[in-house]
Parts: sequence; structure tokens; C-alpha cells
Amino acid sequence: MQYDVRKYGAAGDGRTDDTASVQNCIDLCSSKGGGTVLLDEGTFRCGTLFLKSDVTIKITESAVLLASPDIGEYSADTHYNRYRNEKDLDRCFLYAQDEKNLCITGNGRIVGNAEAFPNKNSIYRPMMIRFLRCENITLEQVRLLDSAAWTTAFLDSRDIWVRNVKIHNDKRYNGDGLDFDGCQNVFIDNCQISGTDDNLCLQSSSKNYPMENVHITNCQFRSICAAIRIGLKSIGTIRDVVISNCTMRNVWREGIKIECSEGGEISDISVQNIVMHNVSRPVFVLLNNRFLPDDLGSSIELIEMPQIGAMKNLTFSNITAVDDEEMQKPHMRFGKDLMGAPWFNGIRIDAEENHPIKNVTFCNVRYESIGGVKKTQIPEEYPAVEDQLRSQKKLTSENYYPDWSRAAFLDIRNVDGLYCSAVQFCSQYEDERKAYYIEQSRILKQEIFIENKEMERKKDERRI
Repeated sequence: MQYDVRKYGAAGDGRTDDTASVQNCIDLCSSKGGGTVLLDEGTFRCGTLFLKSDVTIKITESAVLLASPDIGEYSADTHYNRYRNEKDLDRCFLYAQDEKNLCITGNGRIVGNAEAFPNKNSIYRPMMIRFLRCENITLEQVRLLDSAAWTTAFLDSRDIWVRNVKIHNDKRYNGDGLDFDGCQNVFIDNCQISGTDDNLCLQSSSKNYPMENVHITNCQFRSICAAIRIGLKSIGTIRDVVISNCTMRNVWREGIKIECSEGGEISDISVQNIVMHNVSRPVFVLLNNRFLPDDLGSSIELIEMPQIGAMKNLTFSNITAVDDEEMQKPHMRFGKDLMGAPWFNGIRIDAEENHPIKNVTFCNVRYESIGGVKKTQIPEEYPAVEDQLRSQKKLTSENYYPDWSRAAFLDIRNVDGLYCSAVQFCSQYEDERKAYYIEQSRILKQEIFIENKEMERKKDERRI
């Protein structure tokens, strides 16, 4: 059965509140055993819509599902954002809880109306889509644009397909693309994501819901922050993740960012066949513990400083990362936050000395950084990762600090089982920092080649 929302009272003129008409179609469709709710030819302005089992929302190429600019039209009963410092993101545009067989498709657009939020006298900026404890979810052939906060949050759900989806956010903070927390069996294919925060996140808020069996392939990423982030929110387990055949361009912080900081375990991650262009830190890996209730990134579910967790079996193969002249300058977010700079660059892996990361492989990696950093641009001392349950030191190497790199290309500490094969580094301009550090690690193989492009360029100039 197909239910055309216009036949049930929707105006589709972009001004009229169509929430009730669209919701009635969804409810009727689900109650009759399922089918398709059709949005065609028009702009359908709505507040919170509750998605139901066995219903496909089809938005045709001629249609727009537009988020209402009035926060009063968004329900308070849509769960909440699980970061302690982001209560302003609790409201949601499209929401489903304990439902199954859900699909959003159709070549049309869902527009979050980002510039309308927050309303006067309100803190809230609604997420675009949130699923809680749902099964068999498909999101395909749609454009998700201008979300006022995160674009999607898949929570404690399973059997998820995201295919041929384009996401673009550039107007507000927290412009995440695809966020998964405690989900199993996730397939992401042929997506384009551009945003003001992490493009794609894999997280774990609970030991009861592991984040596992994830496949990310054939995607394109562009971000003011990170392209793919695994962890930070890491109370439980994140494992069995394959990332392959993707490109990343103009990513001002990290390409692949893996952080186990809340006592859980991250393991069995394979990153292969990735091309990066202008990515400040191609790879960032950190094992530590943190509890900052009034600062960035502490889980609501975390109530005290955790023990340091575990991280193992990380493989990075066939990675090409190249900078051009764009990377000579610092990059800011909305003119205020420094996100990346030449002195911030490089591959970094770090852990507390009594809790090493186990089994890290780099194979066939080429990194051409912009270089050009002077020793006077960075502090002389580089802090270690401290166990926050035991150390009284205020200065510790952690998720957002230090905001510089002591090595030109690679900085690795506390890895038990490091294998580097066919790893090549070169800089566009002479860099006064040491090329790489490998400290307090058990090395299985160390095959690293350094090339000086500026020296070769000067030789060519002399020949001419």
C-alpha cells in the first residue's frame, strides 16, 4: 500500500504545518501492515515525526521534508543525546524507538533548517534522525542537508544499511554525519559526508550493547573535524570494523581517530585502501582514561573515572596521505576554534606505559606532509599519557592535548607488537622536527623510508 500525504491533508507549500497529516499517514500505514508513505512534489514542513514499524518514507526527487523552524513543534519524548555536555541536542526531527523494518529513501531531500536554531529563549537544536533499539533499518538515496545538530544517531540498534546517502552540514556546531552507538551489523556504502564535526562515529555507551560487525566502504569524507572517529565514548566494546576504499579531502583534524578513554575495549580494526588529501593527522590512536563532566566528551552513563581499558589488533594498509599548499596555513572552525595547523600534523599512537596497545600494523603507507615547521614553533617537552586514577600531574597527553606534534611524521609510544612494512615519509618543505619517534614499544619490524622533497627540488634547480 502507498499513502500519499497530500491525500491526507498535507499542503506541501513549505509554510503550513504538515506534521499531523504526515504522522497520520505513518500511523495508518503501520497499522494496516506496512507500506510506503509518499512525499511528492512540494516542501512538507513538519515538527517531530515518529517513525513506525514496516513503513517506508519515500521522498521523491521533487520533494523536500523540511524541519520546522519552531522548536515548540519538537517533542521532548525522543530520548536524549548521550554526551553529558550536549543537552541542547536532545530534541529530534525524525524519531523511532523499539521499531523494526524502517526505511527512508527516494532521491529527495531532508533539510534541517539549521540557521533557524536555536530559537530565542531556547537552548535546543534538534538532531535530524534518531533510532533507539530498532532493527532492520535502511537509509538510502536521500540527501540530508543543513542539520541543526547531529544528522543521525543510531542507538542500541542492529541490522543497519546506509547506502548512496549524501550529507552536508556547514552552518552549526555539532554537524556530525553518521553516528552509531552500541549497534551491530552495520553496512555503509557509497556515501558522501561533509560537516562541521566528525563525519562518521562508532561509539559504545554500554557493556550490554557492543558496537560490532561494521563495514564502511566506497565513501567520501570532508570535515572541519575528523573523518572517521572510533571511540572516545567507549564504556563497552567496539570490535570487528572494516574501513576500505574511501577518500578523505580537507579534513582539518584526523582522518582515522581511535580513542579508548572510558574503560572499554577496542579491537580488531582494519583500515585499508584509503587516499587522504589535506588531512592534518592521517591516523590518531589513544588508549587512556578520562572523566571530565564539565568538558568535552564525557558520557552521561559514566559516573566516575574509569580504569584504563584495552586496545589491540589495529591494521592500517595501503594508505596514501598527501598535503598540498593549503596545509601551510592554520584552519579554524567558524573563525574561533583552531582545528589544524602544520605543527599539529602527523600520525600519532599513544598509551599509558602500563597499558600498551597490542599489535599495530602499518603496511604500504605513504605520507607526504607539508612540513616547514621550525623547532621554535613547538614546546620542548612533550607530556606522557598519565593514568588519571593514579597520577596527580595536571599536564597529561590526552584526547585534545597537546595541540602540537613533536615529530614531523610519526609518533608512537607504548605499543606491544609494532609492525611497519614499506612505510614512506616525505615533506614538501624542510621540517626541523625529528622525522619519527618510536618509544617504549616492542618492535616486530621497522621498515621506514624518509625522503626530503625540498632537497631534491633544490638539486633540480641547480641543474637548471
